[in-house]
Amino acid sequence: MRTRWIALFGAAMLAGALGGALLGPAPAGAVAREIIELQTGVNQLIQGQQAMQTAITQNNAVEKTLIEQSLDSVNKLSVSMATVQKNTQDFSAASGARLDTMGTQVQGLSDNVADLQARLGKLDQKLTDIQNTLQNVDSKLAAPAPPAGIPSAATAAPGPGGPGAAAAPPAMPPASADVLYSNGLRDINGKHYDLASQEFQDYLKFYGETDLASNAQFYLGEIAFMQNQFQEALDAYNKVIDNYPKSFKTASSRMRKGFCLAELGQKAAAVRELRAVVRQYPGSDEAKRSAAKLKELGATAG
Repeated sequence: MRTRWIALFGAAMLAGALGGALLGPAPAGAVAREIIELQTGVNQLIQGQQAMQTAITQNNAVEKTLIEQSLDSVNKLSVSMATVQKNTQDFSAASGARLDTMGTQVQGLSDNVADLQARLGKLDQKLTDIQNTLQNVDSKLAAPAPPAGIPSAATAAPGPGGPGAAAAPPAMPPASADVLYSNGLRDINGKHYDLASQEFQDYLKFYGETDLASNAQFYLGEIAFMQNQFQEALDAYNKVIDNYPKSFKTASSRMRKGFCLAELGQKAAAVRELRAVVRQYPGSDEAKRSAAKLKELGATAG
């Protein structure tokens, strides 16, 4: 369109020049030169316009290429960002599982220390019992023999069961308390959950009155929790809280109880339990982990 106007403008100028030449007194040679110069100018204008159009077309092509490259780069960046986000989420999940495993192992080490202390106390008590037994033996040896004809306690009359009647022998534990407990810790750390569960159940059955009974009950909850059996884990943690209120596993049991409630979809109850842990055990590892779980649930620790 612009070329057309330039051509018309050049034609008009040429016509004007011709008219002026015809009307004016200028010589024919001068008129011819002016006409040639005008034609040359018109041709140069047309060529310049064509060159400008070519440059504009090339620039548009370059800009289109740059835009396409930019869009391609943005798409690649979006894909890379999605990959990074997924890797971050996977890493966070793996880190959480490792932290739970490390927490269990640290608790196992702490329990081993407590177990050693309990063993020392038991050894001291056994030494005292041995001394008392020796004193009793000495006193019996020094006592006079009973008169003839009086039956001793060993030959006393049999009980209601009659002669030869024997009471059913009590069930025997599969191992000592120390061996059962140590084996349970070893197997839970080795992820032999079925075996560890049986060992801790045996411990509670035969040694339910010992100092480490609450620990055995707690680890039954840990085994269920690590197998995603959250209702069974919740029941086990509640037994620690209800039956052993003075156990040093109470804080951990309440924290894990909150975790179980969250997994079971009972968010309000989970928030109450976790807030209680933060409030009652400030500065502890259980309080910090409970606060982190509350943040994950979209709740505050206050």
